[in-house]
Amino acid sequence: MKITRIETFRVPPRWLFCRVETDEGIVGWGEPVVEGRADTVRTAVAELAEYLVGLDPRHIEDHWQVMTRGTFYRGGPVLSSAVAGIDQALWDIRGQALGIPVYDLIGGAVRDRARVYCWVGGDEPAEIADAVNAQVEAGFTAVKMNATGLTGRLGGAADIAAAHARVATAREVLGPGRDVAVDLHGRLGPAGARRLLAALEELHPLFAEEPVTPEHTRLLEPLVRSTTVPIATGERLYSRWDFLPALTAGIAVAQPDPSHAGGISELRRIAALAETFDVQLAPHCPLGPIALAASLQVAFATPNFLIQEQSIGIHYNDGAELLDYVVDPEVFRFTDGHVARPTGPGLGITIDENAVRRADAAAGAPWRSPLWRHPDGSFAEW
Repeated sequence: MKITRIETFRVPPRWLFCRVETDEGIVGWGEPVVEGRADTVRTAVAELAEYLVGLDPRHIEDHWQVMTRGTFYRGGPVLSSAVAGIDQALWDIRGQALGIPVYDLIGGAVRDRARVYCWVGGDEPAEIADAVNAQVEAGFTAVKMNATGLTGRLGGAADIAAAHARVATAREVLGPGRDVAVDLHGRLGPAGARRLLAALEELHPLFAEEPVTPEHTRLLEPLVRSTTVPIATGERLYSRWDFLPALTAGIAVAQPDPSHAGGISELRRIAALAETFDVQLAPHCPLGPIALAASLQVAFATPNFLIQEQSIGIHYNDGAELLDYVVDPEVFRFTDGHVARPTGPGLGITIDENAVRRADAAAGAPWRSPLWRHPDGSFAEW
């Protein structure tokens, strides 16, 4: 079997899909994207394709090593995401060729269903209540929300009080039997995060995500020691080497992204490394159907898996939804806050290629991350 062609498609709302074709008619799909930098990653995929076309797609580990280490300059979100999408597609091909799901190729299933959570939005407590109640009625047992909007690095009294009020509202709707996770997005500095976590402890969040930005991972350890709230991080860490300082700092939940952290190959290695620290895996995945399918394949083969993010209905999805690009949306049916183990070969989904090609042909301006500024005009973390 040989790779004959690698194509990419930029599709709404902010995703990039990768199609890897073989001379035996088997096609694998991946999702290589950095949100807001889809065209940059697209170029990186094209560069990697120069090496891959003509080679056997089944040599997944060798290809991963060459793609990540075959040049003098390595790592970073763009290259890691380009590799991730191609890696997903190669695993998809391998599974299809053998007629088995990817999770059977990486150790076999350890569970029958995986817990999932959804995002809720709204800055006012009343909006949070309505949004959380809607997800409870839909059967979800866990939600995630932003802790703050635009805020100063130290977290003023008003900011802390407002964040507490929003999370308290969510907790009131959820009750003690369901969970709320809180995303700090690195918007506060370590001192501000410490203040906020102290205020939130009584509400028992499932975890607090990204209390510091990734360049400040070295500051996680004292923050972990200062709170009983489980600390999660990892969406902007791209390899097991990036994760090691966070794991040694004492985080409770690792959140690698299947489309940023080197694909299925590296995601499962990060999961195994996390297991040696008794850390749970909750893959980051506010992306499309291919990324979610790839992430779930790892989740079903990972003993220390905790919960899976998914983007159906997320506020970023303007102009398209995750299910718009799959032939059979039943694969992603959520029941009682869980998704059943997929049984199809490869990634377990069938991409609607016609829908993808139409979306790419009609794609407008690429999505860009918002730019926030403080009242004095200086840059603010989004």
